[in-house]
Amino acid sequence: MNEALAILVFHQVYDPVSGNIAVSALIAGVPLYILFIMLAVMRLPAWLSALVAMLSAAVLAALVWGMPVGLDVSATTEGMANGLWPISWIVLNAVFFHNLTIASGDFDVIRRSLTRLTEDRRVQALLVAFCFGALMEGIAGFGAPVAISAAILASLGFEPISAAVLALLANTAPVAFGSIGIPVVTLGLLTAPIIGHGAADQTPVTLALSAMVGRQLPVFSIIIPAFLIVVLAGWRRMLEVLPAVLTAGVVFAVVQFLVSNFIGPELTDVLAALVSMAAVALLLRVWKPRALWGFAADRGAVPAGATARLRSVGAAVAEVVDPPGRIVRAYMMYVILVVVILIGQMGNLPFFSGSPAGNVKNALHTPANITADFKCGQPAYKLCPNPWIGPTATKDAGAFKFPFWRFQWPGSYSGTSAKPKPEIFQEPQIVTKSTAYPITFTWDFLSAAGSLVLFASIIAFFVMAIRGAPLRLFFTTYGRTLRQLALPIMTIAFILGIAAVMNFSGMTSTLALLMAKTGAVFPFFSAVIGALGVFLTGSDTASNTLFGPMQAFTAKQIVISGHHLNPILTAGTNSSGGVMGKMISPQNLSVGAAGVNRVGAEGEIFRRTIGYSLILTAAVGLVAMIQVYLIPGIIPTLS
Repeated sequence: MNEALAILVFHQVYDPVSGNIAVSALIAGVPLYILFIMLAVMRLPAWLSALVAMLSAAVLAALVWGMPVGLDVSATTEGMANGLWPISWIVLNAVFFHNLTIASGDFDVIRRSLTRLTEDRRVQALLVAFCFGALMEGIAGFGAPVAISAAILASLGFEPISAAVLALLANTAPVAFGSIGIPVVTLGLLTAPIIGHGAADQTPVTLALSAMVGRQLPVFSIIIPAFLIVVLAGWRRMLEVLPAVLTAGVVFAVVQFLVSNFIGPELTDVLAALVSMAAVALLLRVWKPRALWGFAADRGAVPAGATARLRSVGAAVAEVVDPPGRIVRAYMMYVILVVVILIGQMGNLPFFSGSPAGNVKNALHTPANITADFKCGQPAYKLCPNPWIGPTATKDAGAFKFPFWRFQWPGSYSGTSAKPKPEIFQEPQIVTKSTAYPITFTWDFLSAAGSLVLFASIIAFFVMAIRGAPLRLFFTTYGRTLRQLALPIMTIAFILGIAAVMNFSGMTSTLALLMAKTGAVFPFFSAVIGALGVFLTGSDTASNTLFGPMQAFTAKQIVISGHHLNPILTAGTNSSGGVMGKMISPQNLSVGAAGVNRVGAEGEIFRRTIGYSLILTAAVGLVAMIQVYLIPGIIPTLS
């Protein structure tokens, strides 16, 4: 390597301020302080708060952490690009799908049918935010569950900000197994070399992590439904619908535990959500709340701003009786959505992938792909379809996958695009040895959740067109959705820019390493670190990618009662704790606000969720501490 090239290489430093990790961490948090003050205290627009915080992060990365300006710009722009794809792409198409159901009149039919199933607003919140939201998390993940469930609640008559808050609160317990188990599968992939005996141990490590998370989150799957109703209507009103609350939570928790421990992470959310939804629907056939509860708008005689116990919630709804066939057609929109996304994700399921088909070991590390016949060799970082991840195309040729393009971001590598040499290196404390940390961008144009939602929208509109909907309805609705989401998309791009520059400069690792010095109480802070990662990135998968290896590596350095702390516990807690940070992630706040058409209300939503997030994160940390010190036998071990 020549001298000119050597100057470009950036080795992360985690204590740049006088070698003091505490002071360095204090300064590393400056972009977060700015974001919090501008958003929650000064109540400035989210896009402006995020922009100023992003610029401050970029300046600190260069001046304090010593990141070369070129790499600084490269990391920031790559983060913004990730904000546009896949995150904003998911949100755009999820909100468009919902807007299409409204424009077609299908949602009015769904609203009336839900009202007839249960007029009680508390039970409606359970069905939509918790059960249906968990199903959407299981099959799509990222921003889709919050965007869609918040929009549905608002359309049902819930106050828009409350609808967003409920959707964010519900989007917790299912998140670690979202998107067909991708967060846990990714965690297993990255920590296998540390926890096991190399990358070959990925399958047993992934299954152990799935079991670990599945022995933590079911506690919260029982709590969250009750939490939702307390937030919506108060403690006493929650007790009035306790049978529905327990049915939704306990059934979900039991299925979540069984599937995650005895099958794997991929189908945990999907099966738990479907069984929970069916159980609540069956309960409503034999049980109803003694007194229905609703909003002031449900009965005109109640003063504005008040809530009411109603004899007939939804009395303001027009007395329209929809024929069964019309109801089926309306729900068919969401059936199409679920089926299309499941088909698109089949490559991640054990029985639809691997070589040979059904080989679970290969399935766990084979991405979705339905065009495995693309043969373009090993493209490295060339802009070329790469339909497999594996040593050779032949090995995974039988897998069910989508092609995608992956390349190193311009300005982040030396050499040629065919043989790029990353210029950023993570150092020991975060990894076991100095390791290249490439800034890569992936364009999974067919398998992205946003694309699958768009495909579902096209198919659903085809059904509408048969019923007489004009073609212009599709395009006018999409245009209206773009205008509705313009500012949230900007906000998401800036937020991901903050996350990227903090990650690649080492600022985020500085914050995590300070918490890692807590020794015997590190299991508690494992949850805090996970929540911090999701707060910064908006994704449990991204948090696991960022902090999972550090959690496993740190655990092996801590001795408790003569034994090293089990890295399965700390890595799993990173994922379990991470889900509690999602409700305050600026990215997800923007998604929630956009879903209910309240752009600019992110600060208000943040103020209403921050307390819940802190309480639930601490609770996950306490569960981890109890598991370590009181019931260590519950922690999975590798055979």
